[in-house]
Amino acid sequence: MIRCIIVDDEPLSIELLSSYASKIDKLNLVQTFSNPLEALAYLQNNEVDLIFLDIQMPELSGIDFAKVVSKNASVIFITAYPEYAVKGFELNAVDYLMKPVTFQRYVESVDRIIDNKQKAGDTTDKRDYIMIKTEHRLQKVNLSDILYLKGMGDYVSIVLPTQKIMTLENMKSFQEKLSGYNFMRVHKSYIISIDKIEFIEKNRISIAEELIPISATYQGDFWNKIDANK
Repeated sequence: MIRCIIVDDEPLSIELLSSYASKIDKLNLVQTFSNPLEALAYLQNNEVDLIFLDIQMPELSGIDFAKVVSKNASVIFITAYPEYAVKGFELNAVDYLMKPVTFQRYVESVDRIIDNKQKAGDTTDKRDYIMIKTEHRLQKVNLSDILYLKGMGDYVSIVLPTQKIMTLENMKSFQEKLSGYNFMRVHKSYIISIDKIEFIEKNRISIAEELIPISATYQGDFWNKIDANK
């Protein structure tokens, strides 16, 4: 089953594409979005195989959207403007459908996705980045760059080797986003990258010259994690 979403600011287009999806057994339409920023937020915590993506949208164009989504998700661009076709294929889009989209062309595009998925053996890798909401934009951050996260009142600081990114998202949100990766919460104010630990001394962790406390709440899970990584 191919999990897909639709991102389009036109309600009639969403309605048409949704009706097409309902007619194809191998498609599972899990969500639709008229706001591309809401779609990006959804994709932070949810994996999909296919995105039907409008190009001309307010706040964020489909071209810019496609640049930051996981490469594990295939993209089919939907637009009324053929001049965007070349740019779309530069981003490795699977197909480019002109509005109004006919059912025949829709099926042809979906069949291409199904063929590609079968050839790949339905294997997918975990996403290697997260999207961070800052004051003015969504910032892509590679997981391999994160040293640790530090709660600072209403803010969380994502500490990288060369910069710190501040966000209003809370620690619980990041704990959920990073679940399944080699990150761990060790204190109410700290989530660390296990890979970035320099040394552990008593109940403190050293990462990039920061001594991070391990609170009693998280000690048991932390030491179990460390033992598993020996």
